Amino acid sequence: QVRLVESGGGSVQAGGSLRLSCAASGYINSRYSMGWFRQAPGKEREGVAVIFARGGGTIYADSVKGRFTITRDIAKSTLYLQMNGLKPEETAMYYCVADWTGGTWQETSAWKDWGQGTQVTVSA
Repeated sequence: QVRLVESGGGSVQAGGSLRLSCAASGYINSRYSMGWFRQAPGKEREGVAVIFARGGGTIYADSVKGRFTITRDIAKSTLYLQMNGLKPEETAMYYCVADWTGGTWQETSAWKDWGQGTQVTVSA
């Protein structure tokens, strides 16, 4: 049974940093692309970053480039998202995703498995 469990969310002031973790079970992680999405109140869920299984290449949403970093530790079956320079508008529930089914990675329909999310709150 596959399972994704996020942690590391919390409350920070603008400009602060957080590192999110996603513990993955039931996967042979090196074979699966994984990523992070977020959903702010009243807004659609949006793709934040992805790390592809083949070659480990990464892509980021334009809004987070240069501030967020996605990495994975295959031995620990864990995905990370280091977030620096956080902004109040980035207050959202952050979700870990796995098993990209193809298509545009920023579309929610492109991902098979989702975690329950971890809340990030950034105050001004």
